[in-house]
Amino acid sequence: MINRVVLVGRLTRDPDLRYTNSGTSVASFTVAVDRNFTNQQGNREADFINCVVWGKSAENFANFTHKGSLVGIEGRIQTRSYENQQGNRVYVTEVVTENFSLLESKAESDRYRAQHGGSASSAPRQQSQSSFGGNPYGAPANNQGSYQQDNAYGNGNNDAMQDPFAGNGSKTDISEDDLPF
Repeated sequence: MINRVVLVGRLTRDPDLRYTNSGTSVASFTVAVDRNFTNQQGNREADFINCVVWGKSAENFANFTHKGSLVGIEGRIQTRSYENQQGNRVYVTEVVTENFSLLESKAESDRYRAQHGGSASSAPRQQSQSSFGGNPYGAPANNQGSYQQDNAYGNGNNDAMQDPFAGNGSKTDISEDDLPF
């Protein structure tokens, strides 16, 4: 059986770092991943994917990422259910993160965060120590709201896709005869 997930996207909020009763750290977060196509209005939509990471990786992830961070996630999809405080059965599908990569420098991440309304503080966040009740990972019940990545791929402007080398002083000149296919 194969169950592999690879995602590249931006965090929609700061990771929520918690600890189990036995002291194991767990961080939950949501990654916004742009779709490869535009809607009827010419805008790109995004999928909001809930993720969780365990152990020392959870602490590292929470300490080095924040809302707006560009990350690469590798893991597996997992489904589970629990009974909430109202007695209702809640079903959750999430990506259990096994590996992650920070895909931009700290300076780029801070610049993105400052441009999009966050602070560019380099101080580590306070980690919440709480036991699990209700929803074990604090993940939202739904993913309301919108996320618009501010680049050529996320704003519906496909001009940047035409020539990835535009602006470097040289023109890309390839004829159809030069292509191998």
